[in-house]
Amino acid sequence: MVELNPFPREKQVKLTKENIANRKIFVLDTNVLIHNPQALFNFQENVVVVPIVVIEEIDNFKKGLDEKGRNARQIGRYLDKLREAGSLKDGIHLESDGYVIVAVSQEIDKMTKQVFFQNINDNLIIGTAVYYQNLFPESKVIMISKDANVRIKSDAIGITAQNYENETIVFEELYTGVKNIVITDDKWNDFTDKKFLPNDNYELYPNQFVRLFKTDDFAGEHLLGRFSEQNDSIYPLTHYKEGMEVFGITARNEEQMFALDLLLDDSIKMVSLVGKAGTGKTLLAIAAGLSQVVEADKYSRLVVSRPISPLGKDIGFLPGSKADKFNPWMQPIYDNMEILLSTREDKDNNNGKIFGKKTPALQDYLDFGFIELEPLTYIRGRSLPNQYIIIDEAQNLTPHEMKTIITRAGEDTKIIITGDPYQIDIPYLDSESNGLSMSAEKLKTEPLIGHITLEKGERSELADIAAKYF
Repeated sequence: MVELNPFPREKQVKLTKENIANRKIFVLDTNVLIHNPQALFNFQENVVVVPIVVIEEIDNFKKGLDEKGRNARQIGRYLDKLREAGSLKDGIHLESDGYVIVAVSQEIDKMTKQVFFQNINDNLIIGTAVYYQNLFPESKVIMISKDANVRIKSDAIGITAQNYENETIVFEELYTGVKNIVITDDKWNDFTDKKFLPNDNYELYPNQFVRLFKTDDFAGEHLLGRFSEQNDSIYPLTHYKEGMEVFGITARNEEQMFALDLLLDDSIKMVSLVGKAGTGKTLLAIAAGLSQVVEADKYSRLVVSRPISPLGKDIGFLPGSKADKFNPWMQPIYDNMEILLSTREDKDNNNGKIFGKKTPALQDYLDFGFIELEPLTYIRGRSLPNQYIIIDEAQNLTPHEMKTIITRAGEDTKIIITGDPYQIDIPYLDSESNGLSMSAEKLKTEPLIGHITLEKGERSELADIAAKYF
């Protein structure tokens, strides 16, 4: 993280052809800065060029109350702070020994017309890269954009183009939270008898689950355990046992058992559940939350939220109160809760009567304050102590938005983030750069964090087929 005081170096060195010779020149697209204003400072000793048309586009976003608007205002603050050290047109020398330039030149407009038919903003941004390539032929000029079409057009005219990948992971190598280990017969017997197995130089992360096998045939008989970093040993699952009911449901496979073991463990303060549609991510999280809040009384309330992003064309403004407007977005949550409540009523009709003579419905839990459904838009600035928080569809959050949410957690609060990185509805986010994937990968070394990737679909055979082939 770059500190604001000061961004520039105390002694300003003007950018010349001589001192730029060994530096790369990165031209930033608007979407890169809107995605992460810190991108201005993430290119070390190289030169960052911000085309003037990018400033104009950012100006259109600055009045917004969403994350895009906040980032637009932050960029303005950063550039204004840099301006105090000298002329942005000539380049500001940063503490990292790099430079930031705001590019303004009539030559850019002329150069763009020579390459493209139209002087639209995207073309002017690419034209800026062409201008700097001609101005400093000894330097490598790279167009940085999260827009695939901008990268394609840049490449077509001979400009190297890259996605902004300062905060990405290799999704195929995403931490799954589970590891298969082959052990000897003696260790197998020790684990069965003593209920723990010392870590014998296995590369394990805190709270990682293990399947213990006698051979490398990973389809055969095995034992399940979870690694404790504190004791440097593997122990059987403690908080969830096979067949155990959690608010009326039981785990249908080992991955769901692992998930529930984390969800019911009070020492784990954040759990991430990644999986395709139908694997039970949301249902498990809500069941565990209701169990901890309603039955065990360990938390003051269950808070459920999700980003507001439509599938397909939006239907426009909705009438009514905040709750009325939010209801369509929360319908998947209502569906899961109704499933849990109806299942619990069918299995134990008598014990379910906690609100008097009738079996409680979802509205009863809402009215009595056990459950709060909150738009993610309003979570900024809040402090949420002693609460069980579920953030659904977290793949539609940027890493910065995810940080904002996690930092809302007060004392004794637990946060669950769920989502499918293959179902992203936000432009310029992908399976490798979204907040859910980044959290699972970056936080895996922390003892307060747990993660499971769910593979097996359990919604229905048809849903599993659709998730597999589309």
